[in-house]
Amino acid sequence: MRVRKFRVGDEAALFRVFFSAIHRIASRDYDAAQIAAWAPADLDPGVWEARIRTIDPFVIEADGVLVAYADLQPNGYIDHFFVAGDYARKGAGRLLMETIHDHAGRQRLPWLTSDVSRTAQPFFAHFGFEVVEQRLPVVRGVVVPNASMRKMLPAFATAVTHAARNTT
Repeated sequence: MRVRKFRVGDEAALFRVFFSAIHRIASRDYDAAQIAAWAPADLDPGVWEARIRTIDPFVIEADGVLVAYADLQPNGYIDHFFVAGDYARKGAGRLLMETIHDHAGRQRLPWLTSDVSRTAQPFFAHFGFEVVEQRLPVVRGVVVPNASMRKMLPAFATAVTHAARNTT
């Protein structure tokens, strides 16, 4: 598996990753109506392409096939983080999370944040994210619960600790 940046032309393959992740993995924690609202098969391709180009994700390739993707926005927000159903628990998610942490560190970001599905919350928690709030967003008229999660990054945590010591 290798990581690379998104390239124009990857959009359809990334939709297949997104669709597979939700329909094959997240479906154990969400009902059929929630899954259909979150990842409809008839999602407008133009809307999808624009969204993916805007978030400019990292992608994971395995044997020439795109199997996972995630983004890191300039403010530390992770908007999308998806691994195809056939590649769950094979290291693609770990590789993406390590890539995000590496890039966040180079950008000296203080926090990583994301709105995380029920399914992905244990994975994010494993990497040090904490639940800030359980949320009930409405997607295409259906409530699809998730959690706002965040993680203070080491460089920022060190700075906060030093500042606290200097004020006491």
